[in-house]
Amino acid sequence: MFNLILFGPPGSGKGTQSERLISKYGLKHLSTGDLLRSEISGQTALGLAAKSFMDKGQLVPDEVVIEMISSALDNNPRANGFLFDGFPRTNTQAEALDKLLTQKGTSIALVLALQVSDKELVKRLLNRGLTSGRSDDTNEEIITARIAEYEKKTAAVADHYKKYDKVTYVKGEGNIDEIFDSLSKENDVRNRA
Repeated sequence: MFNLILFGPPGSGKGTQSERLISKYGLKHLSTGDLLRSEISGQTALGLAAKSFMDKGQLVPDEVVIEMISSALDNNPRANGFLFDGFPRTNTQAEALDKLLTQKGTSIALVLALQVSDKELVKRLLNRGLTSGRSDDTNEEIITARIAEYEKKTAAVADHYKKYDKVTYVKGEGNIDEIFDSLSKENDVRNRA
């Protein structure tokens, strides 16, 4: 099983590249946001627990999210691997994910991090804001704050995986196909190792 984390700040093209990686490598997309929505709509015990926190305006505890991920792994035994999206976001979450994957007899094989200049990110998000209907894509100050928050939070997670030589940085500017080729090349090298 080949498990991958794709990092990228808002506007980096992570969504586009995730879809392509999932399709090419037969990975299962594991988005914590999607998992939460699915568990809540299914009114599972985990979903009800998560909803009780969300209804109070609180973050869903890491333990609940890890249980949801565990369930998703168990429900997809034939998956070639998973592409983690939106998780882990903190060092504590990365350590919890590593522990869970070890219990399942697998691990994170690679963390691909898209690198895009702040200037380019702002430009992309403002352009996206013209059609997305997202108010957070139309205000340059909010965009800059989102980028700074991303950098602050994910730097610690990248540092965690750097200790295990699992982080590869890929230029996220230029032609979409060229960026995908670079991501694929890095993935193929690690997948053969």
